[in-house]
Amino acid sequence: MYTEEAIAPEKGSPAAHVPVVRLDPFSDEFLSQPYAFHDDLRDAGPVVWLEKYGIHAMARYAEVAATLKDWRTFCSGRGVGLADFSKEAPWRPPSLLLEVDPPLHDRTRLVVGRVLSAGSLQALRPLWQQIADSVVEKLVARGTFDAITELAEVYLLKVFPDAVGLRPDGRENLLPYGSLAFNSFGPRNNRTEDAVAKSAPLVAWVAASCKRSALTKGGFGMGVFEAADRGEVSEDEAERLVRSFLTAGVDTIVNGLGNMIAAFAAHSGQWQLLRENPELARKAFEEVLRWDSTVQTFFRTTTRDVEIGGINLPEGSKVLLFLAAANRDPRHWDDPEKFDVRRRTFGHVGFGAGVHACVGQAIARTEVESVLRALLKRVERIEFAGEPQRRLNNTLRSWASIPVRIHACGSNGFASTIQ
Repeated sequence: MYTEEAIAPEKGSPAAHVPVVRLDPFSDEFLSQPYAFHDDLRDAGPVVWLEKYGIHAMARYAEVAATLKDWRTFCSGRGVGLADFSKEAPWRPPSLLLEVDPPLHDRTRLVVGRVLSAGSLQALRPLWQQIADSVVEKLVARGTFDAITELAEVYLLKVFPDAVGLRPDGRENLLPYGSLAFNSFGPRNNRTEDAVAKSAPLVAWVAASCKRSALTKGGFGMGVFEAADRGEVSEDEAERLVRSFLTAGVDTIVNGLGNMIAAFAAHSGQWQLLRENPELARKAFEEVLRWDSTVQTFFRTTTRDVEIGGINLPEGSKVLLFLAAANRDPRHWDDPEKFDVRRRTFGHVGFGAGVHACVGQAIARTEVESVLRALLKRVERIEFAGEPQRRLNNTLRSWASIPVRIHACGSNGFASTIQ
């Protein structure tokens, strides 16, 4: 699958002695079964050269985690996708959280961090739990349902847009817009082209929804504009920060919930263990993020010549980071292929790491734990009721459908299968 090259390092060429990998991480085959290829990527070396795209890549935990934490050497400001913003214009103004570096990143992240404060989430937690309980209770009464379209999407398209302060009409645009954004981090393949071809009304709706006049008082979005009133960000920056909520706040959690449901449907013993030890709920979601990472990859660009694992990377090198491969690296994790809710997952990179770690991760945990607790109260066992279907995405581990059948807890404490 790979060979070792010994040529002088040049921009657009592999560094000396770097293993050359001849596979396409954005192909249907790879995206359908990424874990089948991760061992090969990790075993090839700490840094490899992806011949198809002419870029370097890392898949081992040590290198991926260190790179994520070193923003001075591996910047985000030239784009966290394959495109290099110093050489080509981005398809939309760069994210002021994801695609900029300090000091601008520090200023904008501080604003968003204040809006998404622990106090704000604590106030929302009872409401989100109430909504999760209501959605889950109705589905439990039916017995079979689609965990993506009837649970994850229904729940997320209610709680998160309400929290941001979005108007009720047009929320169906959020999922395809998120899919467009995450596909765009990859190459201009068929997935990206298809998304772009349908993008005009999505982009227009999102742009309109990010304006102050479109947001309700008391939401996260208006909180950002209140920061603009205090002079902490400009009006234009406020709109772009609200756009970041809409880009990353739905697809990622919908698919994270899907990964969680699929994991427990495939590992009934782990669900039983969690029901017997509900205090493991937080650990369970962290293990889902490690075992089947929603965000599979992100890019960085070198700001200087740097040596990693004996490989010299010249300034301006695009580097693809395989977050999901790092989260299953046997050099770091014991028995990494095993899904275990008791595992100590500290340090997983499912939310990234360093200054660019997901600013909304506390929201994600709160949302998912609300659904998880609603299920734990009512469901004895989860099993597949049909073949789950993936929705391939250049960046996300994404789902189209997960048909499940649940065995509900009976009033006498015993499970009762609902058909």
